[in-house]
Amino acid sequence: MGKMIERKKTDLRSQSGFTLLEMMSVLVILGVIFSVTIKKFTDLTDTATQKALVSAIQELNVRETLTWYDSKISTAGWANDPDVFKALDTKLGAGFRWNPAANELGGALHFGNHIIALTRIQSTDKSAASWQ
Repeated sequence: MGKMIERKKTDLRSQSGFTLLEMMSVLVILGVIFSVTIKKFTDLTDTATQKALVSAIQELNVRETLTWYDSKISTAGWANDPDVFKALDTKLGAGFRWNPAANELGGALHFGNHIIALTRIQSTDKSAASWQ
């Protein structure tokens, strides 16, 4: 009977597999890698959102310039800033919204969780309006 117990112990020791310590070590390493990856992903998302807002401001300025030039070369010519603003398309696409709505003095542009307060410098007969 003593040989049988000794034999079972030997059989159990010869089985291959992972120990609890090895499995816990792998889980800890995976947890560290995951936490670093999430932080980098969050930073990347914030950077992309900020770049999207910068691009939106540039787009508004290009639209302002084109609208101003259109009014200058029209038969009526440039009349006043409110007329130029009325002709301006402030819709920037999916994900962007104005709250409150954009007006002749500026507005708050929202994209995702980010909000940027913009000021609009009005157009004159010599220069187009600009968003800052």
